[in-house]
Amino acid sequence: MDKFIYLDNAATTKTSPTVVEAMLPYFSEYYGNASGIYGIGVKSREAVNRSREIIASTIGARPEEIYFTAGGTESDNWALKAAAEMFCSFRADNTEAGLLHGSNAENSAGLGHSDQKQIKNHLITTKIEHHAILHTCEYLEKAGIEVTYLNVDENGLVRLEELEQAIRPETFLISVMFANNEVGSLQPIREIGEIAKKYGILFHTDAVQAYGQLPIDVEELHIDLMSASAHKLNGPKGVGFLYIRRNLRIRSFMHGGAQERHRRAGTENVPGIVGFGQAAKEAAETMETRAAYETRLRDYLIDRVLKEIPYTRLNGHRTRRLPNNANFSFQFVEGETLLIMLDMEGICGSSGSACTSGSLDPSHVLLALGLPEDIAHGSLRLTLSAETTKEELDITVEKIKQIVERLRVMSPQYEDFRKRLPE
Repeated sequence: MDKFIYLDNAATTKTSPTVVEAMLPYFSEYYGNASGIYGIGVKSREAVNRSREIIASTIGARPEEIYFTAGGTESDNWALKAAAEMFCSFRADNTEAGLLHGSNAENSAGLGHSDQKQIKNHLITTKIEHHAILHTCEYLEKAGIEVTYLNVDENGLVRLEELEQAIRPETFLISVMFANNEVGSLQPIREIGEIAKKYGILFHTDAVQAYGQLPIDVEELHIDLMSASAHKLNGPKGVGFLYIRRNLRIRSFMHGGAQERHRRAGTENVPGIVGFGQAAKEAAETMETRAAYETRLRDYLIDRVLKEIPYTRLNGHRTRRLPNNANFSFQFVEGETLLIMLDMEGICGSSGSACTSGSLDPSHVLLALGLPEDIAHGSLRLTLSAETTKEELDITVEKIKQIVERLRVMSPQYEDFRKRLPE
């Protein structure tokens, strides 16, 4: 192995040295509990509040609307389950209880800009969400909540007319991811937010892949709830946030102490939160130049692969996609084998979401785009960073060409296909 090439930044990113530097004092010097009233506890609390202010400023929010969590998955769970609890009197501790009625329903918390207290039991999401959303929806369905899973077009985009048609009087939430974690397609978030606002429905977006990559203003986009995670933008693992619009009466998700203004119990991960704040600051400062650089490299990679490797398709929208994302399907090739052979060459990629790595099932995202199973099985996701170079991509493309050719020679399906080609 002559060179290590990391092209799986959608799975996780390398922690920035300056982020590590910012975190270190809170492991050894200012190690106090942020709830403490003594000096080093106050230092920790001040550091947490600074990070809250930094992150709020990057999305046009107020500091008191940012709640720190253990990551995107917790934030997604909290957003959906708490919204269900607000409108359905859903009991998160007893899925067999279903929806409650009578006095419990009358006391249900509501949406600040709509004091409607009637029970609502329908939410809308898409078939291409991260499993943190999809599995939470499955959990809520067992409690009697109805879920509409929207189809997407061949580029992975929601059809706005179908979204609006899916809305019912009992719809309480729309949850659509900002950018898809596998194919990188960017959803029409502003338009979705406008539709949600028009009907007085909560709008949640899983922005784990988009935060730090794209400009986000929660007011302009009419976002009520938003999830994000630090390790996708050169921050530490194990810390995220949930943005909760200030007029929402969301209940606690973690029960215990009074941390996070009584809404998320548990001792704060002070070093992680400090690292998240530093990573968010750096991402905001470099976003424009970084996105332009990654987009140029992304398009160079896409052009080379599509031109030089036959029977290959790009998954997701050609231009309306994350700056660093390229997802391909290679016909007559098994994606996991391709990944293993790339790894032997020192190249890291993935076949889709890191959370489903090792699964033998084809990507639910690619199937939702309309790909047949055999083509969906031959997928490869390459996601770049500001440190990725053109030289690395040239090496990667050459290795992919060699491996794909080798695998196709061994494929009976490819041999049968070749025989059917006209002379």
